[in-house]
Amino acid sequence: MTQAIQAKNNNILLTCDTLIAGGGIAGLVTAYELLKQGQRVCIVDRDTPERLGGLARWAFGGMALSNTKQQKKLKIPDSSARFLKDWYSFAHFNEDDIWPKQWANEYVNKNNERVYRYLLDELGLSFLPAVNWVERGLFGEGNSLPRYHILWGTGWHLIETLIAKITPFKQRQQLVIYHQHKMLNVCLKNNEVAGGEIINEQNSEIFIIQAKQTVIACGGINGSTERVKQNWPKTWGKPPSQLLNGANPISDGLLHDEINKLGGKLTHLENMWNYAAGIHHPQGEFADHGLSLIPCKSALWLDHKGERIGPMPLVTGFDTRYLCQQVSQQEKPWTWQILNWKIAAKELAVSGSLHNPSIRNKSLLGLLKELVLGNQKLIQQLAQESDDFIVADNLEQLTAKMNATTAQAYVKLNTLAATINHYDQRLLSGEALQNDDQVRRIQHARQWSADKLRTCKPAPIIQKGVKLIAIKCQLISRKSLGGLQTNLASQVLNEQGEIIKNLYCVGEAAGFGGGGANGLRSLEGTFLSACILTARNAADAITQQQNHDNNNR
Repeated sequence: MTQAIQAKNNNILLTCDTLIAGGGIAGLVTAYELLKQGQRVCIVDRDTPERLGGLARWAFGGMALSNTKQQKKLKIPDSSARFLKDWYSFAHFNEDDIWPKQWANEYVNKNNERVYRYLLDELGLSFLPAVNWVERGLFGEGNSLPRYHILWGTGWHLIETLIAKITPFKQRQQLVIYHQHKMLNVCLKNNEVAGGEIINEQNSEIFIIQAKQTVIACGGINGSTERVKQNWPKTWGKPPSQLLNGANPISDGLLHDEINKLGGKLTHLENMWNYAAGIHHPQGEFADHGLSLIPCKSALWLDHKGERIGPMPLVTGFDTRYLCQQVSQQEKPWTWQILNWKIAAKELAVSGSLHNPSIRNKSLLGLLKELVLGNQKLIQQLAQESDDFIVADNLEQLTAKMNATTAQAYVKLNTLAATINHYDQRLLSGEALQNDDQVRRIQHARQWSADKLRTCKPAPIIQKGVKLIAIKCQLISRKSLGGLQTNLASQVLNEQGEIIKNLYCVGEAAGFGGGGANGLRSLEGTFLSACILTARNAADAITQQQNHDNNNR
């Protein structure tokens, strides 16, 4: 650990009990829990004050939870044992994944008490009554039953609630927040972590914050598309030449690297949770800023020539990693989703709080209207604002508009027509004679009431008087499933499995626990909730250490 910055008295700006690098959901929960225990806390966050909360502020707010009131009311027979079996079926842990396995067990056994009840009882939040069934797996693995709970108010309301909770501590200066500041590295005193070296990113001033404990809560690496490409799964071949950014460029992984230089173990960065249906953000704030769509199950997913990707049709809701793998191995870095206006209005959604105003603003009437009439406003907005969202009256017009977005006319009208007609004719032959794996998956999804509300009954794409839609999709980076390895107290471990004293890591920076708690794939909805779980574990461990130190004085 000799490469760390040695604290110098003439450069110390502040001394506190705990320094937290990152003001996302994991950092805020850690801070709140410590503030309640009387600690003096400092948060260093790279974003602006109005964006405090990080990606959680813009998140949809879905969480994988078990044994909840919502599940019991819907007679979903969940259990910790069943949850763990499903988790392992997707994770594909190896024998060396000791701490990821322990964190998986921790999540499965304590998500109800440490996350669900915490959100309800401590923060006064609530969930929608419906429980969605996501990541069902392609061949019987994955979620064997519904667990995806949607936070009423989305991640936006979660963050605003936490900010309201910590504001009184800030007003009495028990909490200090440095916005648009970055932790460059941790500092050492007597060869132990004793705070961090901080830079003001507005004027490049560098100073030291001394602390008894330091918590890394800086998010993952997926805000850097170059970093994503460097860690692209080797078995998938070359990374795509074009990749949208659905995270934030400030999540660049540089602090991970510094901790790694100090001996902290960095693992499983090749495991990521990206999405296959990104579009360019119409109001992009940085290069290649993207929006992540929740693609339609009833849309045909085609390659750049207008031919159906296969042999297994791509259908969302079953295995996101498989979708990303198949899309990444296409000849061109874009694919097409072909559908009609009816399908889009009922099924299409954009991930996040901003594009789900009815849920974010807790408008029950607005939500019910969308479920009955379709989300017409969103489809009209995308049609007006997005160059990747193409609407046409007929197939000839649609083909021409699709080709206008690429360097040459890759899509031939007869090819696209043949692809769609082949699918439509199967549907027109009657339910008893349908033999298409996409239709089977749609029918399976519609068996569950919550998903039936958002999934069309199988019907032809081309219908008289119904506008056609083509969506140009690209892979979009989102979350890191790997990170700094931690024990169940969220303490950072070195390569030998030993604790790096006074150094903790929470949330995505820790691979959501242990440097890779999800393994190869997530059951979805394990991110916000795992940020809360890892943060609470860290805060408990820090509080216990504080009490121990006080008792021994």
